[in-house]
Amino acid sequence: MSEINVTPLVDVMLVLLIIFMITAPLMSHKIRIDLPQANPNVQTENPPEPIDLAVKETGDLYWNDEPITEAMLQAQLRVAAQKQPQPELQIRADKTTQYQLIATVMANAKTAGMVKIGFITAATD
Repeated sequence: MSEINVTPLVDVMLVLLIIFMITAPLMSHKIRIDLPQANPNVQTENPPEPIDLAVKETGDLYWNDEPITEAMLQAQLRVAAQKQPQPELQIRADKTTQYQLIATVMANAKTAGMVKIGFITAATD
C-alpha cells in the first residue's frame, strides 16, 4: 500500500508559519505623525510687490523703470533685503545683454542678502 509523504507539506507549512510570525508584528507597528492643522481664521498678509530690475545691453540698470546707478542699486538691494517679508527681485534682461552684467547684478543681490531672485523673459515671435 502506498502512503502519502507529508514531510514536504509539513516543511512548507512550518516555513509559512515562521513568515507569518515575523511579519505579523511589523504590520501592527504604527508611526505617529503630527500633521499641521489648517486654521481658516488666520489672515495671510498680502505679499510685497516684486522689484523689477531691468538690465539693458549697454549695462544701464532700471529699478522699477527708473534709471539707477550701480552704487544706488547696491543701497536699494540692502534696503529691500531688510524688509519682512522680503520682496522678490525679478531681473529682466535683453537677449543681447552679456551674461557678465547679469552675473554681477546677481552677485550684488546675494551680497546684499536677497534670497528671492527670479528672471523675466519675453516670448519672441
